[in-house]
Amino acid sequence: MEPLSEPGEPGEPSEPTVIAVERDGDRHVARELATGTFLAPRPVASQPGVLRLALVGTRAGLLAGDALDLRVTVGPGARLELIEPAGLVAYDHRGGAATWSATVTLGEGARLCWAARPFVVSSGARVHRSVEADLARGAGMLWRELLVLGRSGERGGAVRTVTRASYDGAELLVEDLDFSDPGERELPGILHGARFLGSVTHFGTERPGDPDDPYLTRLAGPGALVRHLGPSAPPLESALDGAWTAWHDCP
Repeated sequence: MEPLSEPGEPGEPSEPTVIAVERDGDRHVARELATGTFLAPRPVASQPGVLRLALVGTRAGLLAGDALDLRVTVGPGARLELIEPAGLVAYDHRGGAATWSATVTLGEGARLCWAARPFVVSSGARVHRSVEADLARGAGMLWRELLVLGRSGERGGAVRTVTRASYDGAELLVEDLDFSDPGERELPGILHGARFLGSVTHFGTERPGDPDDPYLTRLAGPGALVRHLGPSAPPLESALDGAWTAWHDCP
């Protein structure tokens, strides 16, 4: 199976989206908000005890050669909530490929809540997607995602999604999901025809009580994951709401 690691065609140089948040007394302050080629961080109304930012797309989606790069740093004791107003579509790359990567660094006692919107892989797309999270002692991260294989009526393109998370220097989760072959991923024991793959993951400490979910998996350290597969989005999203509500600790 061909690895999905580099864009198939060189695109124009892209700039990363950079977010750096620190705690200043009782306030949570954005020290850096750098708009990248694909995403612009925008402050939205926040409640006391947390800074809320929206990740606003500046382009329609991922085309061949695109490389989206998001970098998030939350300083010790700071709290950040990321909101995505809309999902992202990877379009038919016509023989090329694209990459999407996020790097998250949390200081001691930091908190990040990130409710990602659907990531849609259209037929003909080839995407390498990666998330790397490094949590210091006492930090916590709540992350919700939904991967959609194809738009309505499509089988969906090729995608490989890699997640690596560590806590206090020790690995919490190392996961490599390779869905680059539409035929193989439809086999029993893999996706078995499911087009929607959703998960809610709590990395780090101070996790509120776990939901009563048969698909809950505890990580190799402080943290747990709930994942559901399905042929349509509404029942899957509803199933994930329980974990999101149980673990959501952003004010």
